[in-house]
Amino acid sequence: MPNNCPSDPVRTSPASVLIVDDSADDRILLTNFLHRQGFRTYMAIDGADGFQKAKAIRPDMVLMDVAMPACDGLTACRRLKHDRATANIPLMFLSAAALPEERVSGLAAGAVDYITKPFDFDEVRLRLSIHLPGATAANVQETADELLETATGSDAVLFREARAILRTNLQHQPDMATLAGATRASTRRLTQAFRRCVGLTVQDYVREERLRAARRLVMETSLPIGTIATDIGYSGAANFSTAFKDRFGVTPSGLRQTVPAA
Repeated sequence: MPNNCPSDPVRTSPASVLIVDDSADDRILLTNFLHRQGFRTYMAIDGADGFQKAKAIRPDMVLMDVAMPACDGLTACRRLKHDRATANIPLMFLSAAALPEERVSGLAAGAVDYITKPFDFDEVRLRLSIHLPGATAANVQETADELLETATGSDAVLFREARAILRTNLQHQPDMATLAGATRASTRRLTQAFRRCVGLTVQDYVREERLRAARRLVMETSLPIGTIATDIGYSGAANFSTAFKDRFGVTPSGLRQTVPAA
């Protein structure tokens, strides 16, 4: 039975991923893994090759290494984000570079996420499910024990209904019992639907949504960090800063310092 957990509009074909890495071994590992998940994959050997192929292919996602000869990942990312044809393609860095300032550079260049090498395949799968929520079961074939069962159409309906409620007000999130009541489901059933559709618990999904919203506000507005923390539901700037750094490898103020002045 198909895993029918798309975000609107419904995806009707497998998601495509462009893998940009000068390491043939890493390219092959990722390609083989993503093929098993049902993705269509393409490969490029460096940033320049990746930029040209992204323009030609228009993939749903780019997975890119940072340190590459000829044209590195940061340069290629900036070129992609400044080209109208590719600006909206999400890009995740996969790199052995793990220092905070290196992660900052990647996010500032326009990446939506950053995974350090050696990467864990389950983490890659989960990050893809977050950033490509329209992927079907053929796109994200769950491999963790709790994800072995495929989602049904009712999972998709329940997930979308709960997601709409959660996104309405990130600042004041309902508890599980209230959310379950609003969707006419048990808390167990609700948790099951979220795990099958996005591979996350409801709480983890809310945390991810909040921090992604916060990242946009940090980079695209001049709102004070404390205001952003309150707006997305954190009780204080310190707690927010800690959670933000744990997720993105940099504090909100550190990331904001990398944003070019308008």
